[in-house]
Amino acid sequence: MTFPDPTPAIVEQNRRLLDSLPFDDTADFDLADRGFIATLDPLVIRNDAGQVVWDGQSYDFLTGDAPASVNPSLWRQSKLVARHGLYEVVEGLYQVRGFDLSNISFVESDHGVMVIDPLISAEPAAAALKLYREHRGNRPVVAVIYTHSHIDHFGGVFGVVSQEDVDAGRVEIIAPEGFVEHAVAENVYAGVAMARRAGYMYGAALARGPKGQVGAGLGQTTSSGLVGLIVPTKEITTTGETYVVDGVEIEFQMAPGTEAPSEMHFHFPKYRALCMAENATHNLHNLLTLRGAVVRDPHVWSQYLSEAIERFADRTDVVFASHHWPTWGSDEIRGFLGIQRDLYGYLHDQVLRLLNRGLTGAEIAESFTLPPAIERAWNARGYYGSVSHNVKAVCQRYLGWFDGNPANLWPHPPAELGARYVDAIGGIDRVVELARAAYDTADYRWAATLLSHAVFTDASHEAARALYADTLVQLGYGAENGTWRNFFLSGATELTEGNFGTPTRTDAPSILVQLTPEQLFDAFAIQVDGPRAWHLDLATDVTFSDLGRSFRVTLRNGVLVYVEKDPRPDAQLHLTLPKLRLIALAGGDTSQDGIEVEGDWSVIETLLSVLQPGDPDFEIVVP
Repeated sequence: MTFPDPTPAIVEQNRRLLDSLPFDDTADFDLADRGFIATLDPLVIRNDAGQVVWDGQSYDFLTGDAPASVNPSLWRQSKLVARHGLYEVVEGLYQVRGFDLSNISFVESDHGVMVIDPLISAEPAAAALKLYREHRGNRPVVAVIYTHSHIDHFGGVFGVVSQEDVDAGRVEIIAPEGFVEHAVAENVYAGVAMARRAGYMYGAALARGPKGQVGAGLGQTTSSGLVGLIVPTKEITTTGETYVVDGVEIEFQMAPGTEAPSEMHFHFPKYRALCMAENATHNLHNLLTLRGAVVRDPHVWSQYLSEAIERFADRTDVVFASHHWPTWGSDEIRGFLGIQRDLYGYLHDQVLRLLNRGLTGAEIAESFTLPPAIERAWNARGYYGSVSHNVKAVCQRYLGWFDGNPANLWPHPPAELGARYVDAIGGIDRVVELARAAYDTADYRWAATLLSHAVFTDASHEAARALYADTLVQLGYGAENGTWRNFFLSGATELTEGNFGTPTRTDAPSILVQLTPEQLFDAFAIQVDGPRAWHLDLATDVTFSDLGRSFRVTLRNGVLVYVEKDPRPDAQLHLTLPKLRLIALAGGDTSQDGIEVEGDWSVIETLLSVLQPGDPDFEIVVP
């Protein structure tokens, strides 16, 4: 679709921002360009079928001053993040940036090279490694380090190494404690819902340009190639632990429960270089990502940053991370890490102070202001996380969804609430009339609220849908946060063009095969359609022939329960099979091939008949 022009109110709002932030400070542009060696031209990466999985040149429009349809602060950040190529961090340590949402780093060792965080998918990772080798020689990969358990930091591993090389001991895979459990679980339990919402968050279905997707703040967007996982061969468990890879020593700092549940920082004494994973980047990060996740802990996040400063700053000449550009120089490193530490610490402490004064999350978010030194620091701006939704995340972490007001304890759901509001206001046409008045006076938030009620009352009302879309577009044009802009514009797209589904899927076979038996049974349990299963009383023993483990699995009262125990004769059915065969069964292969069956096979057929898989095309902006 073609979005409308920005209204005069949005044009003025974006112009005023130019006077409130230090746009004359261009140091970040020098740092982002420092050490540039080469890039691909054009930066278009395809898979074996010829399909484009990464299109860096689609952001070539990011030049010059911000157009009126883009917040100038977000435009500045996108210009920085869209830079791409191979960069020298220090001699012997290199990054390829701009080939995916995240960075891939290369650390040279005595006889080869270590790879840190091999992007989301294999094709961009392979292209990055090829570019590195063209300029640094054909060094073999001797190790891959996953900084943490999010897919943009491990999913492209098959682009840099093979499972055979790992199995043969030629390549080590190093990761923090708990990595596999968390990497797999995030893509299984609420994976369908997260992936659908991630399509909104990263603007995956949006056209790129001044009236469309301009980036996501942390990175431009997500690649869409082959996703995979190779399990670690070396797990890091302790702060202060050291490990030598091909002659290069690494000192680790554990940082669990920060940006990811399994995360670590590490220092290379040889290079006087500190990798901060994703805990110190050039923006405010998410305490609760808009795609959905468990709420992160800003208190421990701040503490781990303090620990990193104390442990490593005096021994470090450069800090680099899995997103954005490095920071060089002792004073600059302390300043950068200190601002990041104080950013998360201030959010945590001040939100709790205000909660304990009786304010609600929405009230705190509306008036919350950062200290001037942090507010004006470019590396603390809300391009990915925002102060507004991070404040609410702290409230959710400590107090949950209920704000304490009894009127909000048992509200109607959206469609029923919308119908009542529309009726009380005087009908849907009157709601649209009031929304038009709000739009014309630039109260876009109120217009969006009114129009959401209208659309949830009558999703076919063309005037309501059209005005709602225009309203979301204006909110997007004014947003400094890249993911807010993407959400607003994605909502407008679906209102006008229909549901675009889930553009990028993360349920790759090589990830699913890492499920433990317990996670597999959990995956079954969360698909049970409870009301359809209330009357069932099923008991099955499952023996994994390749693992030497057995479980009693029951379905009663619509709840699937599993307990590890030896098979017993009272089971209605006993299955003996390898784990991969159970995964295939869950995926739709209901034959008995490869399964030893004792008892009544109809038990498994009955169980499968009450499973309801997630819907990757569920609606968001309409009922």
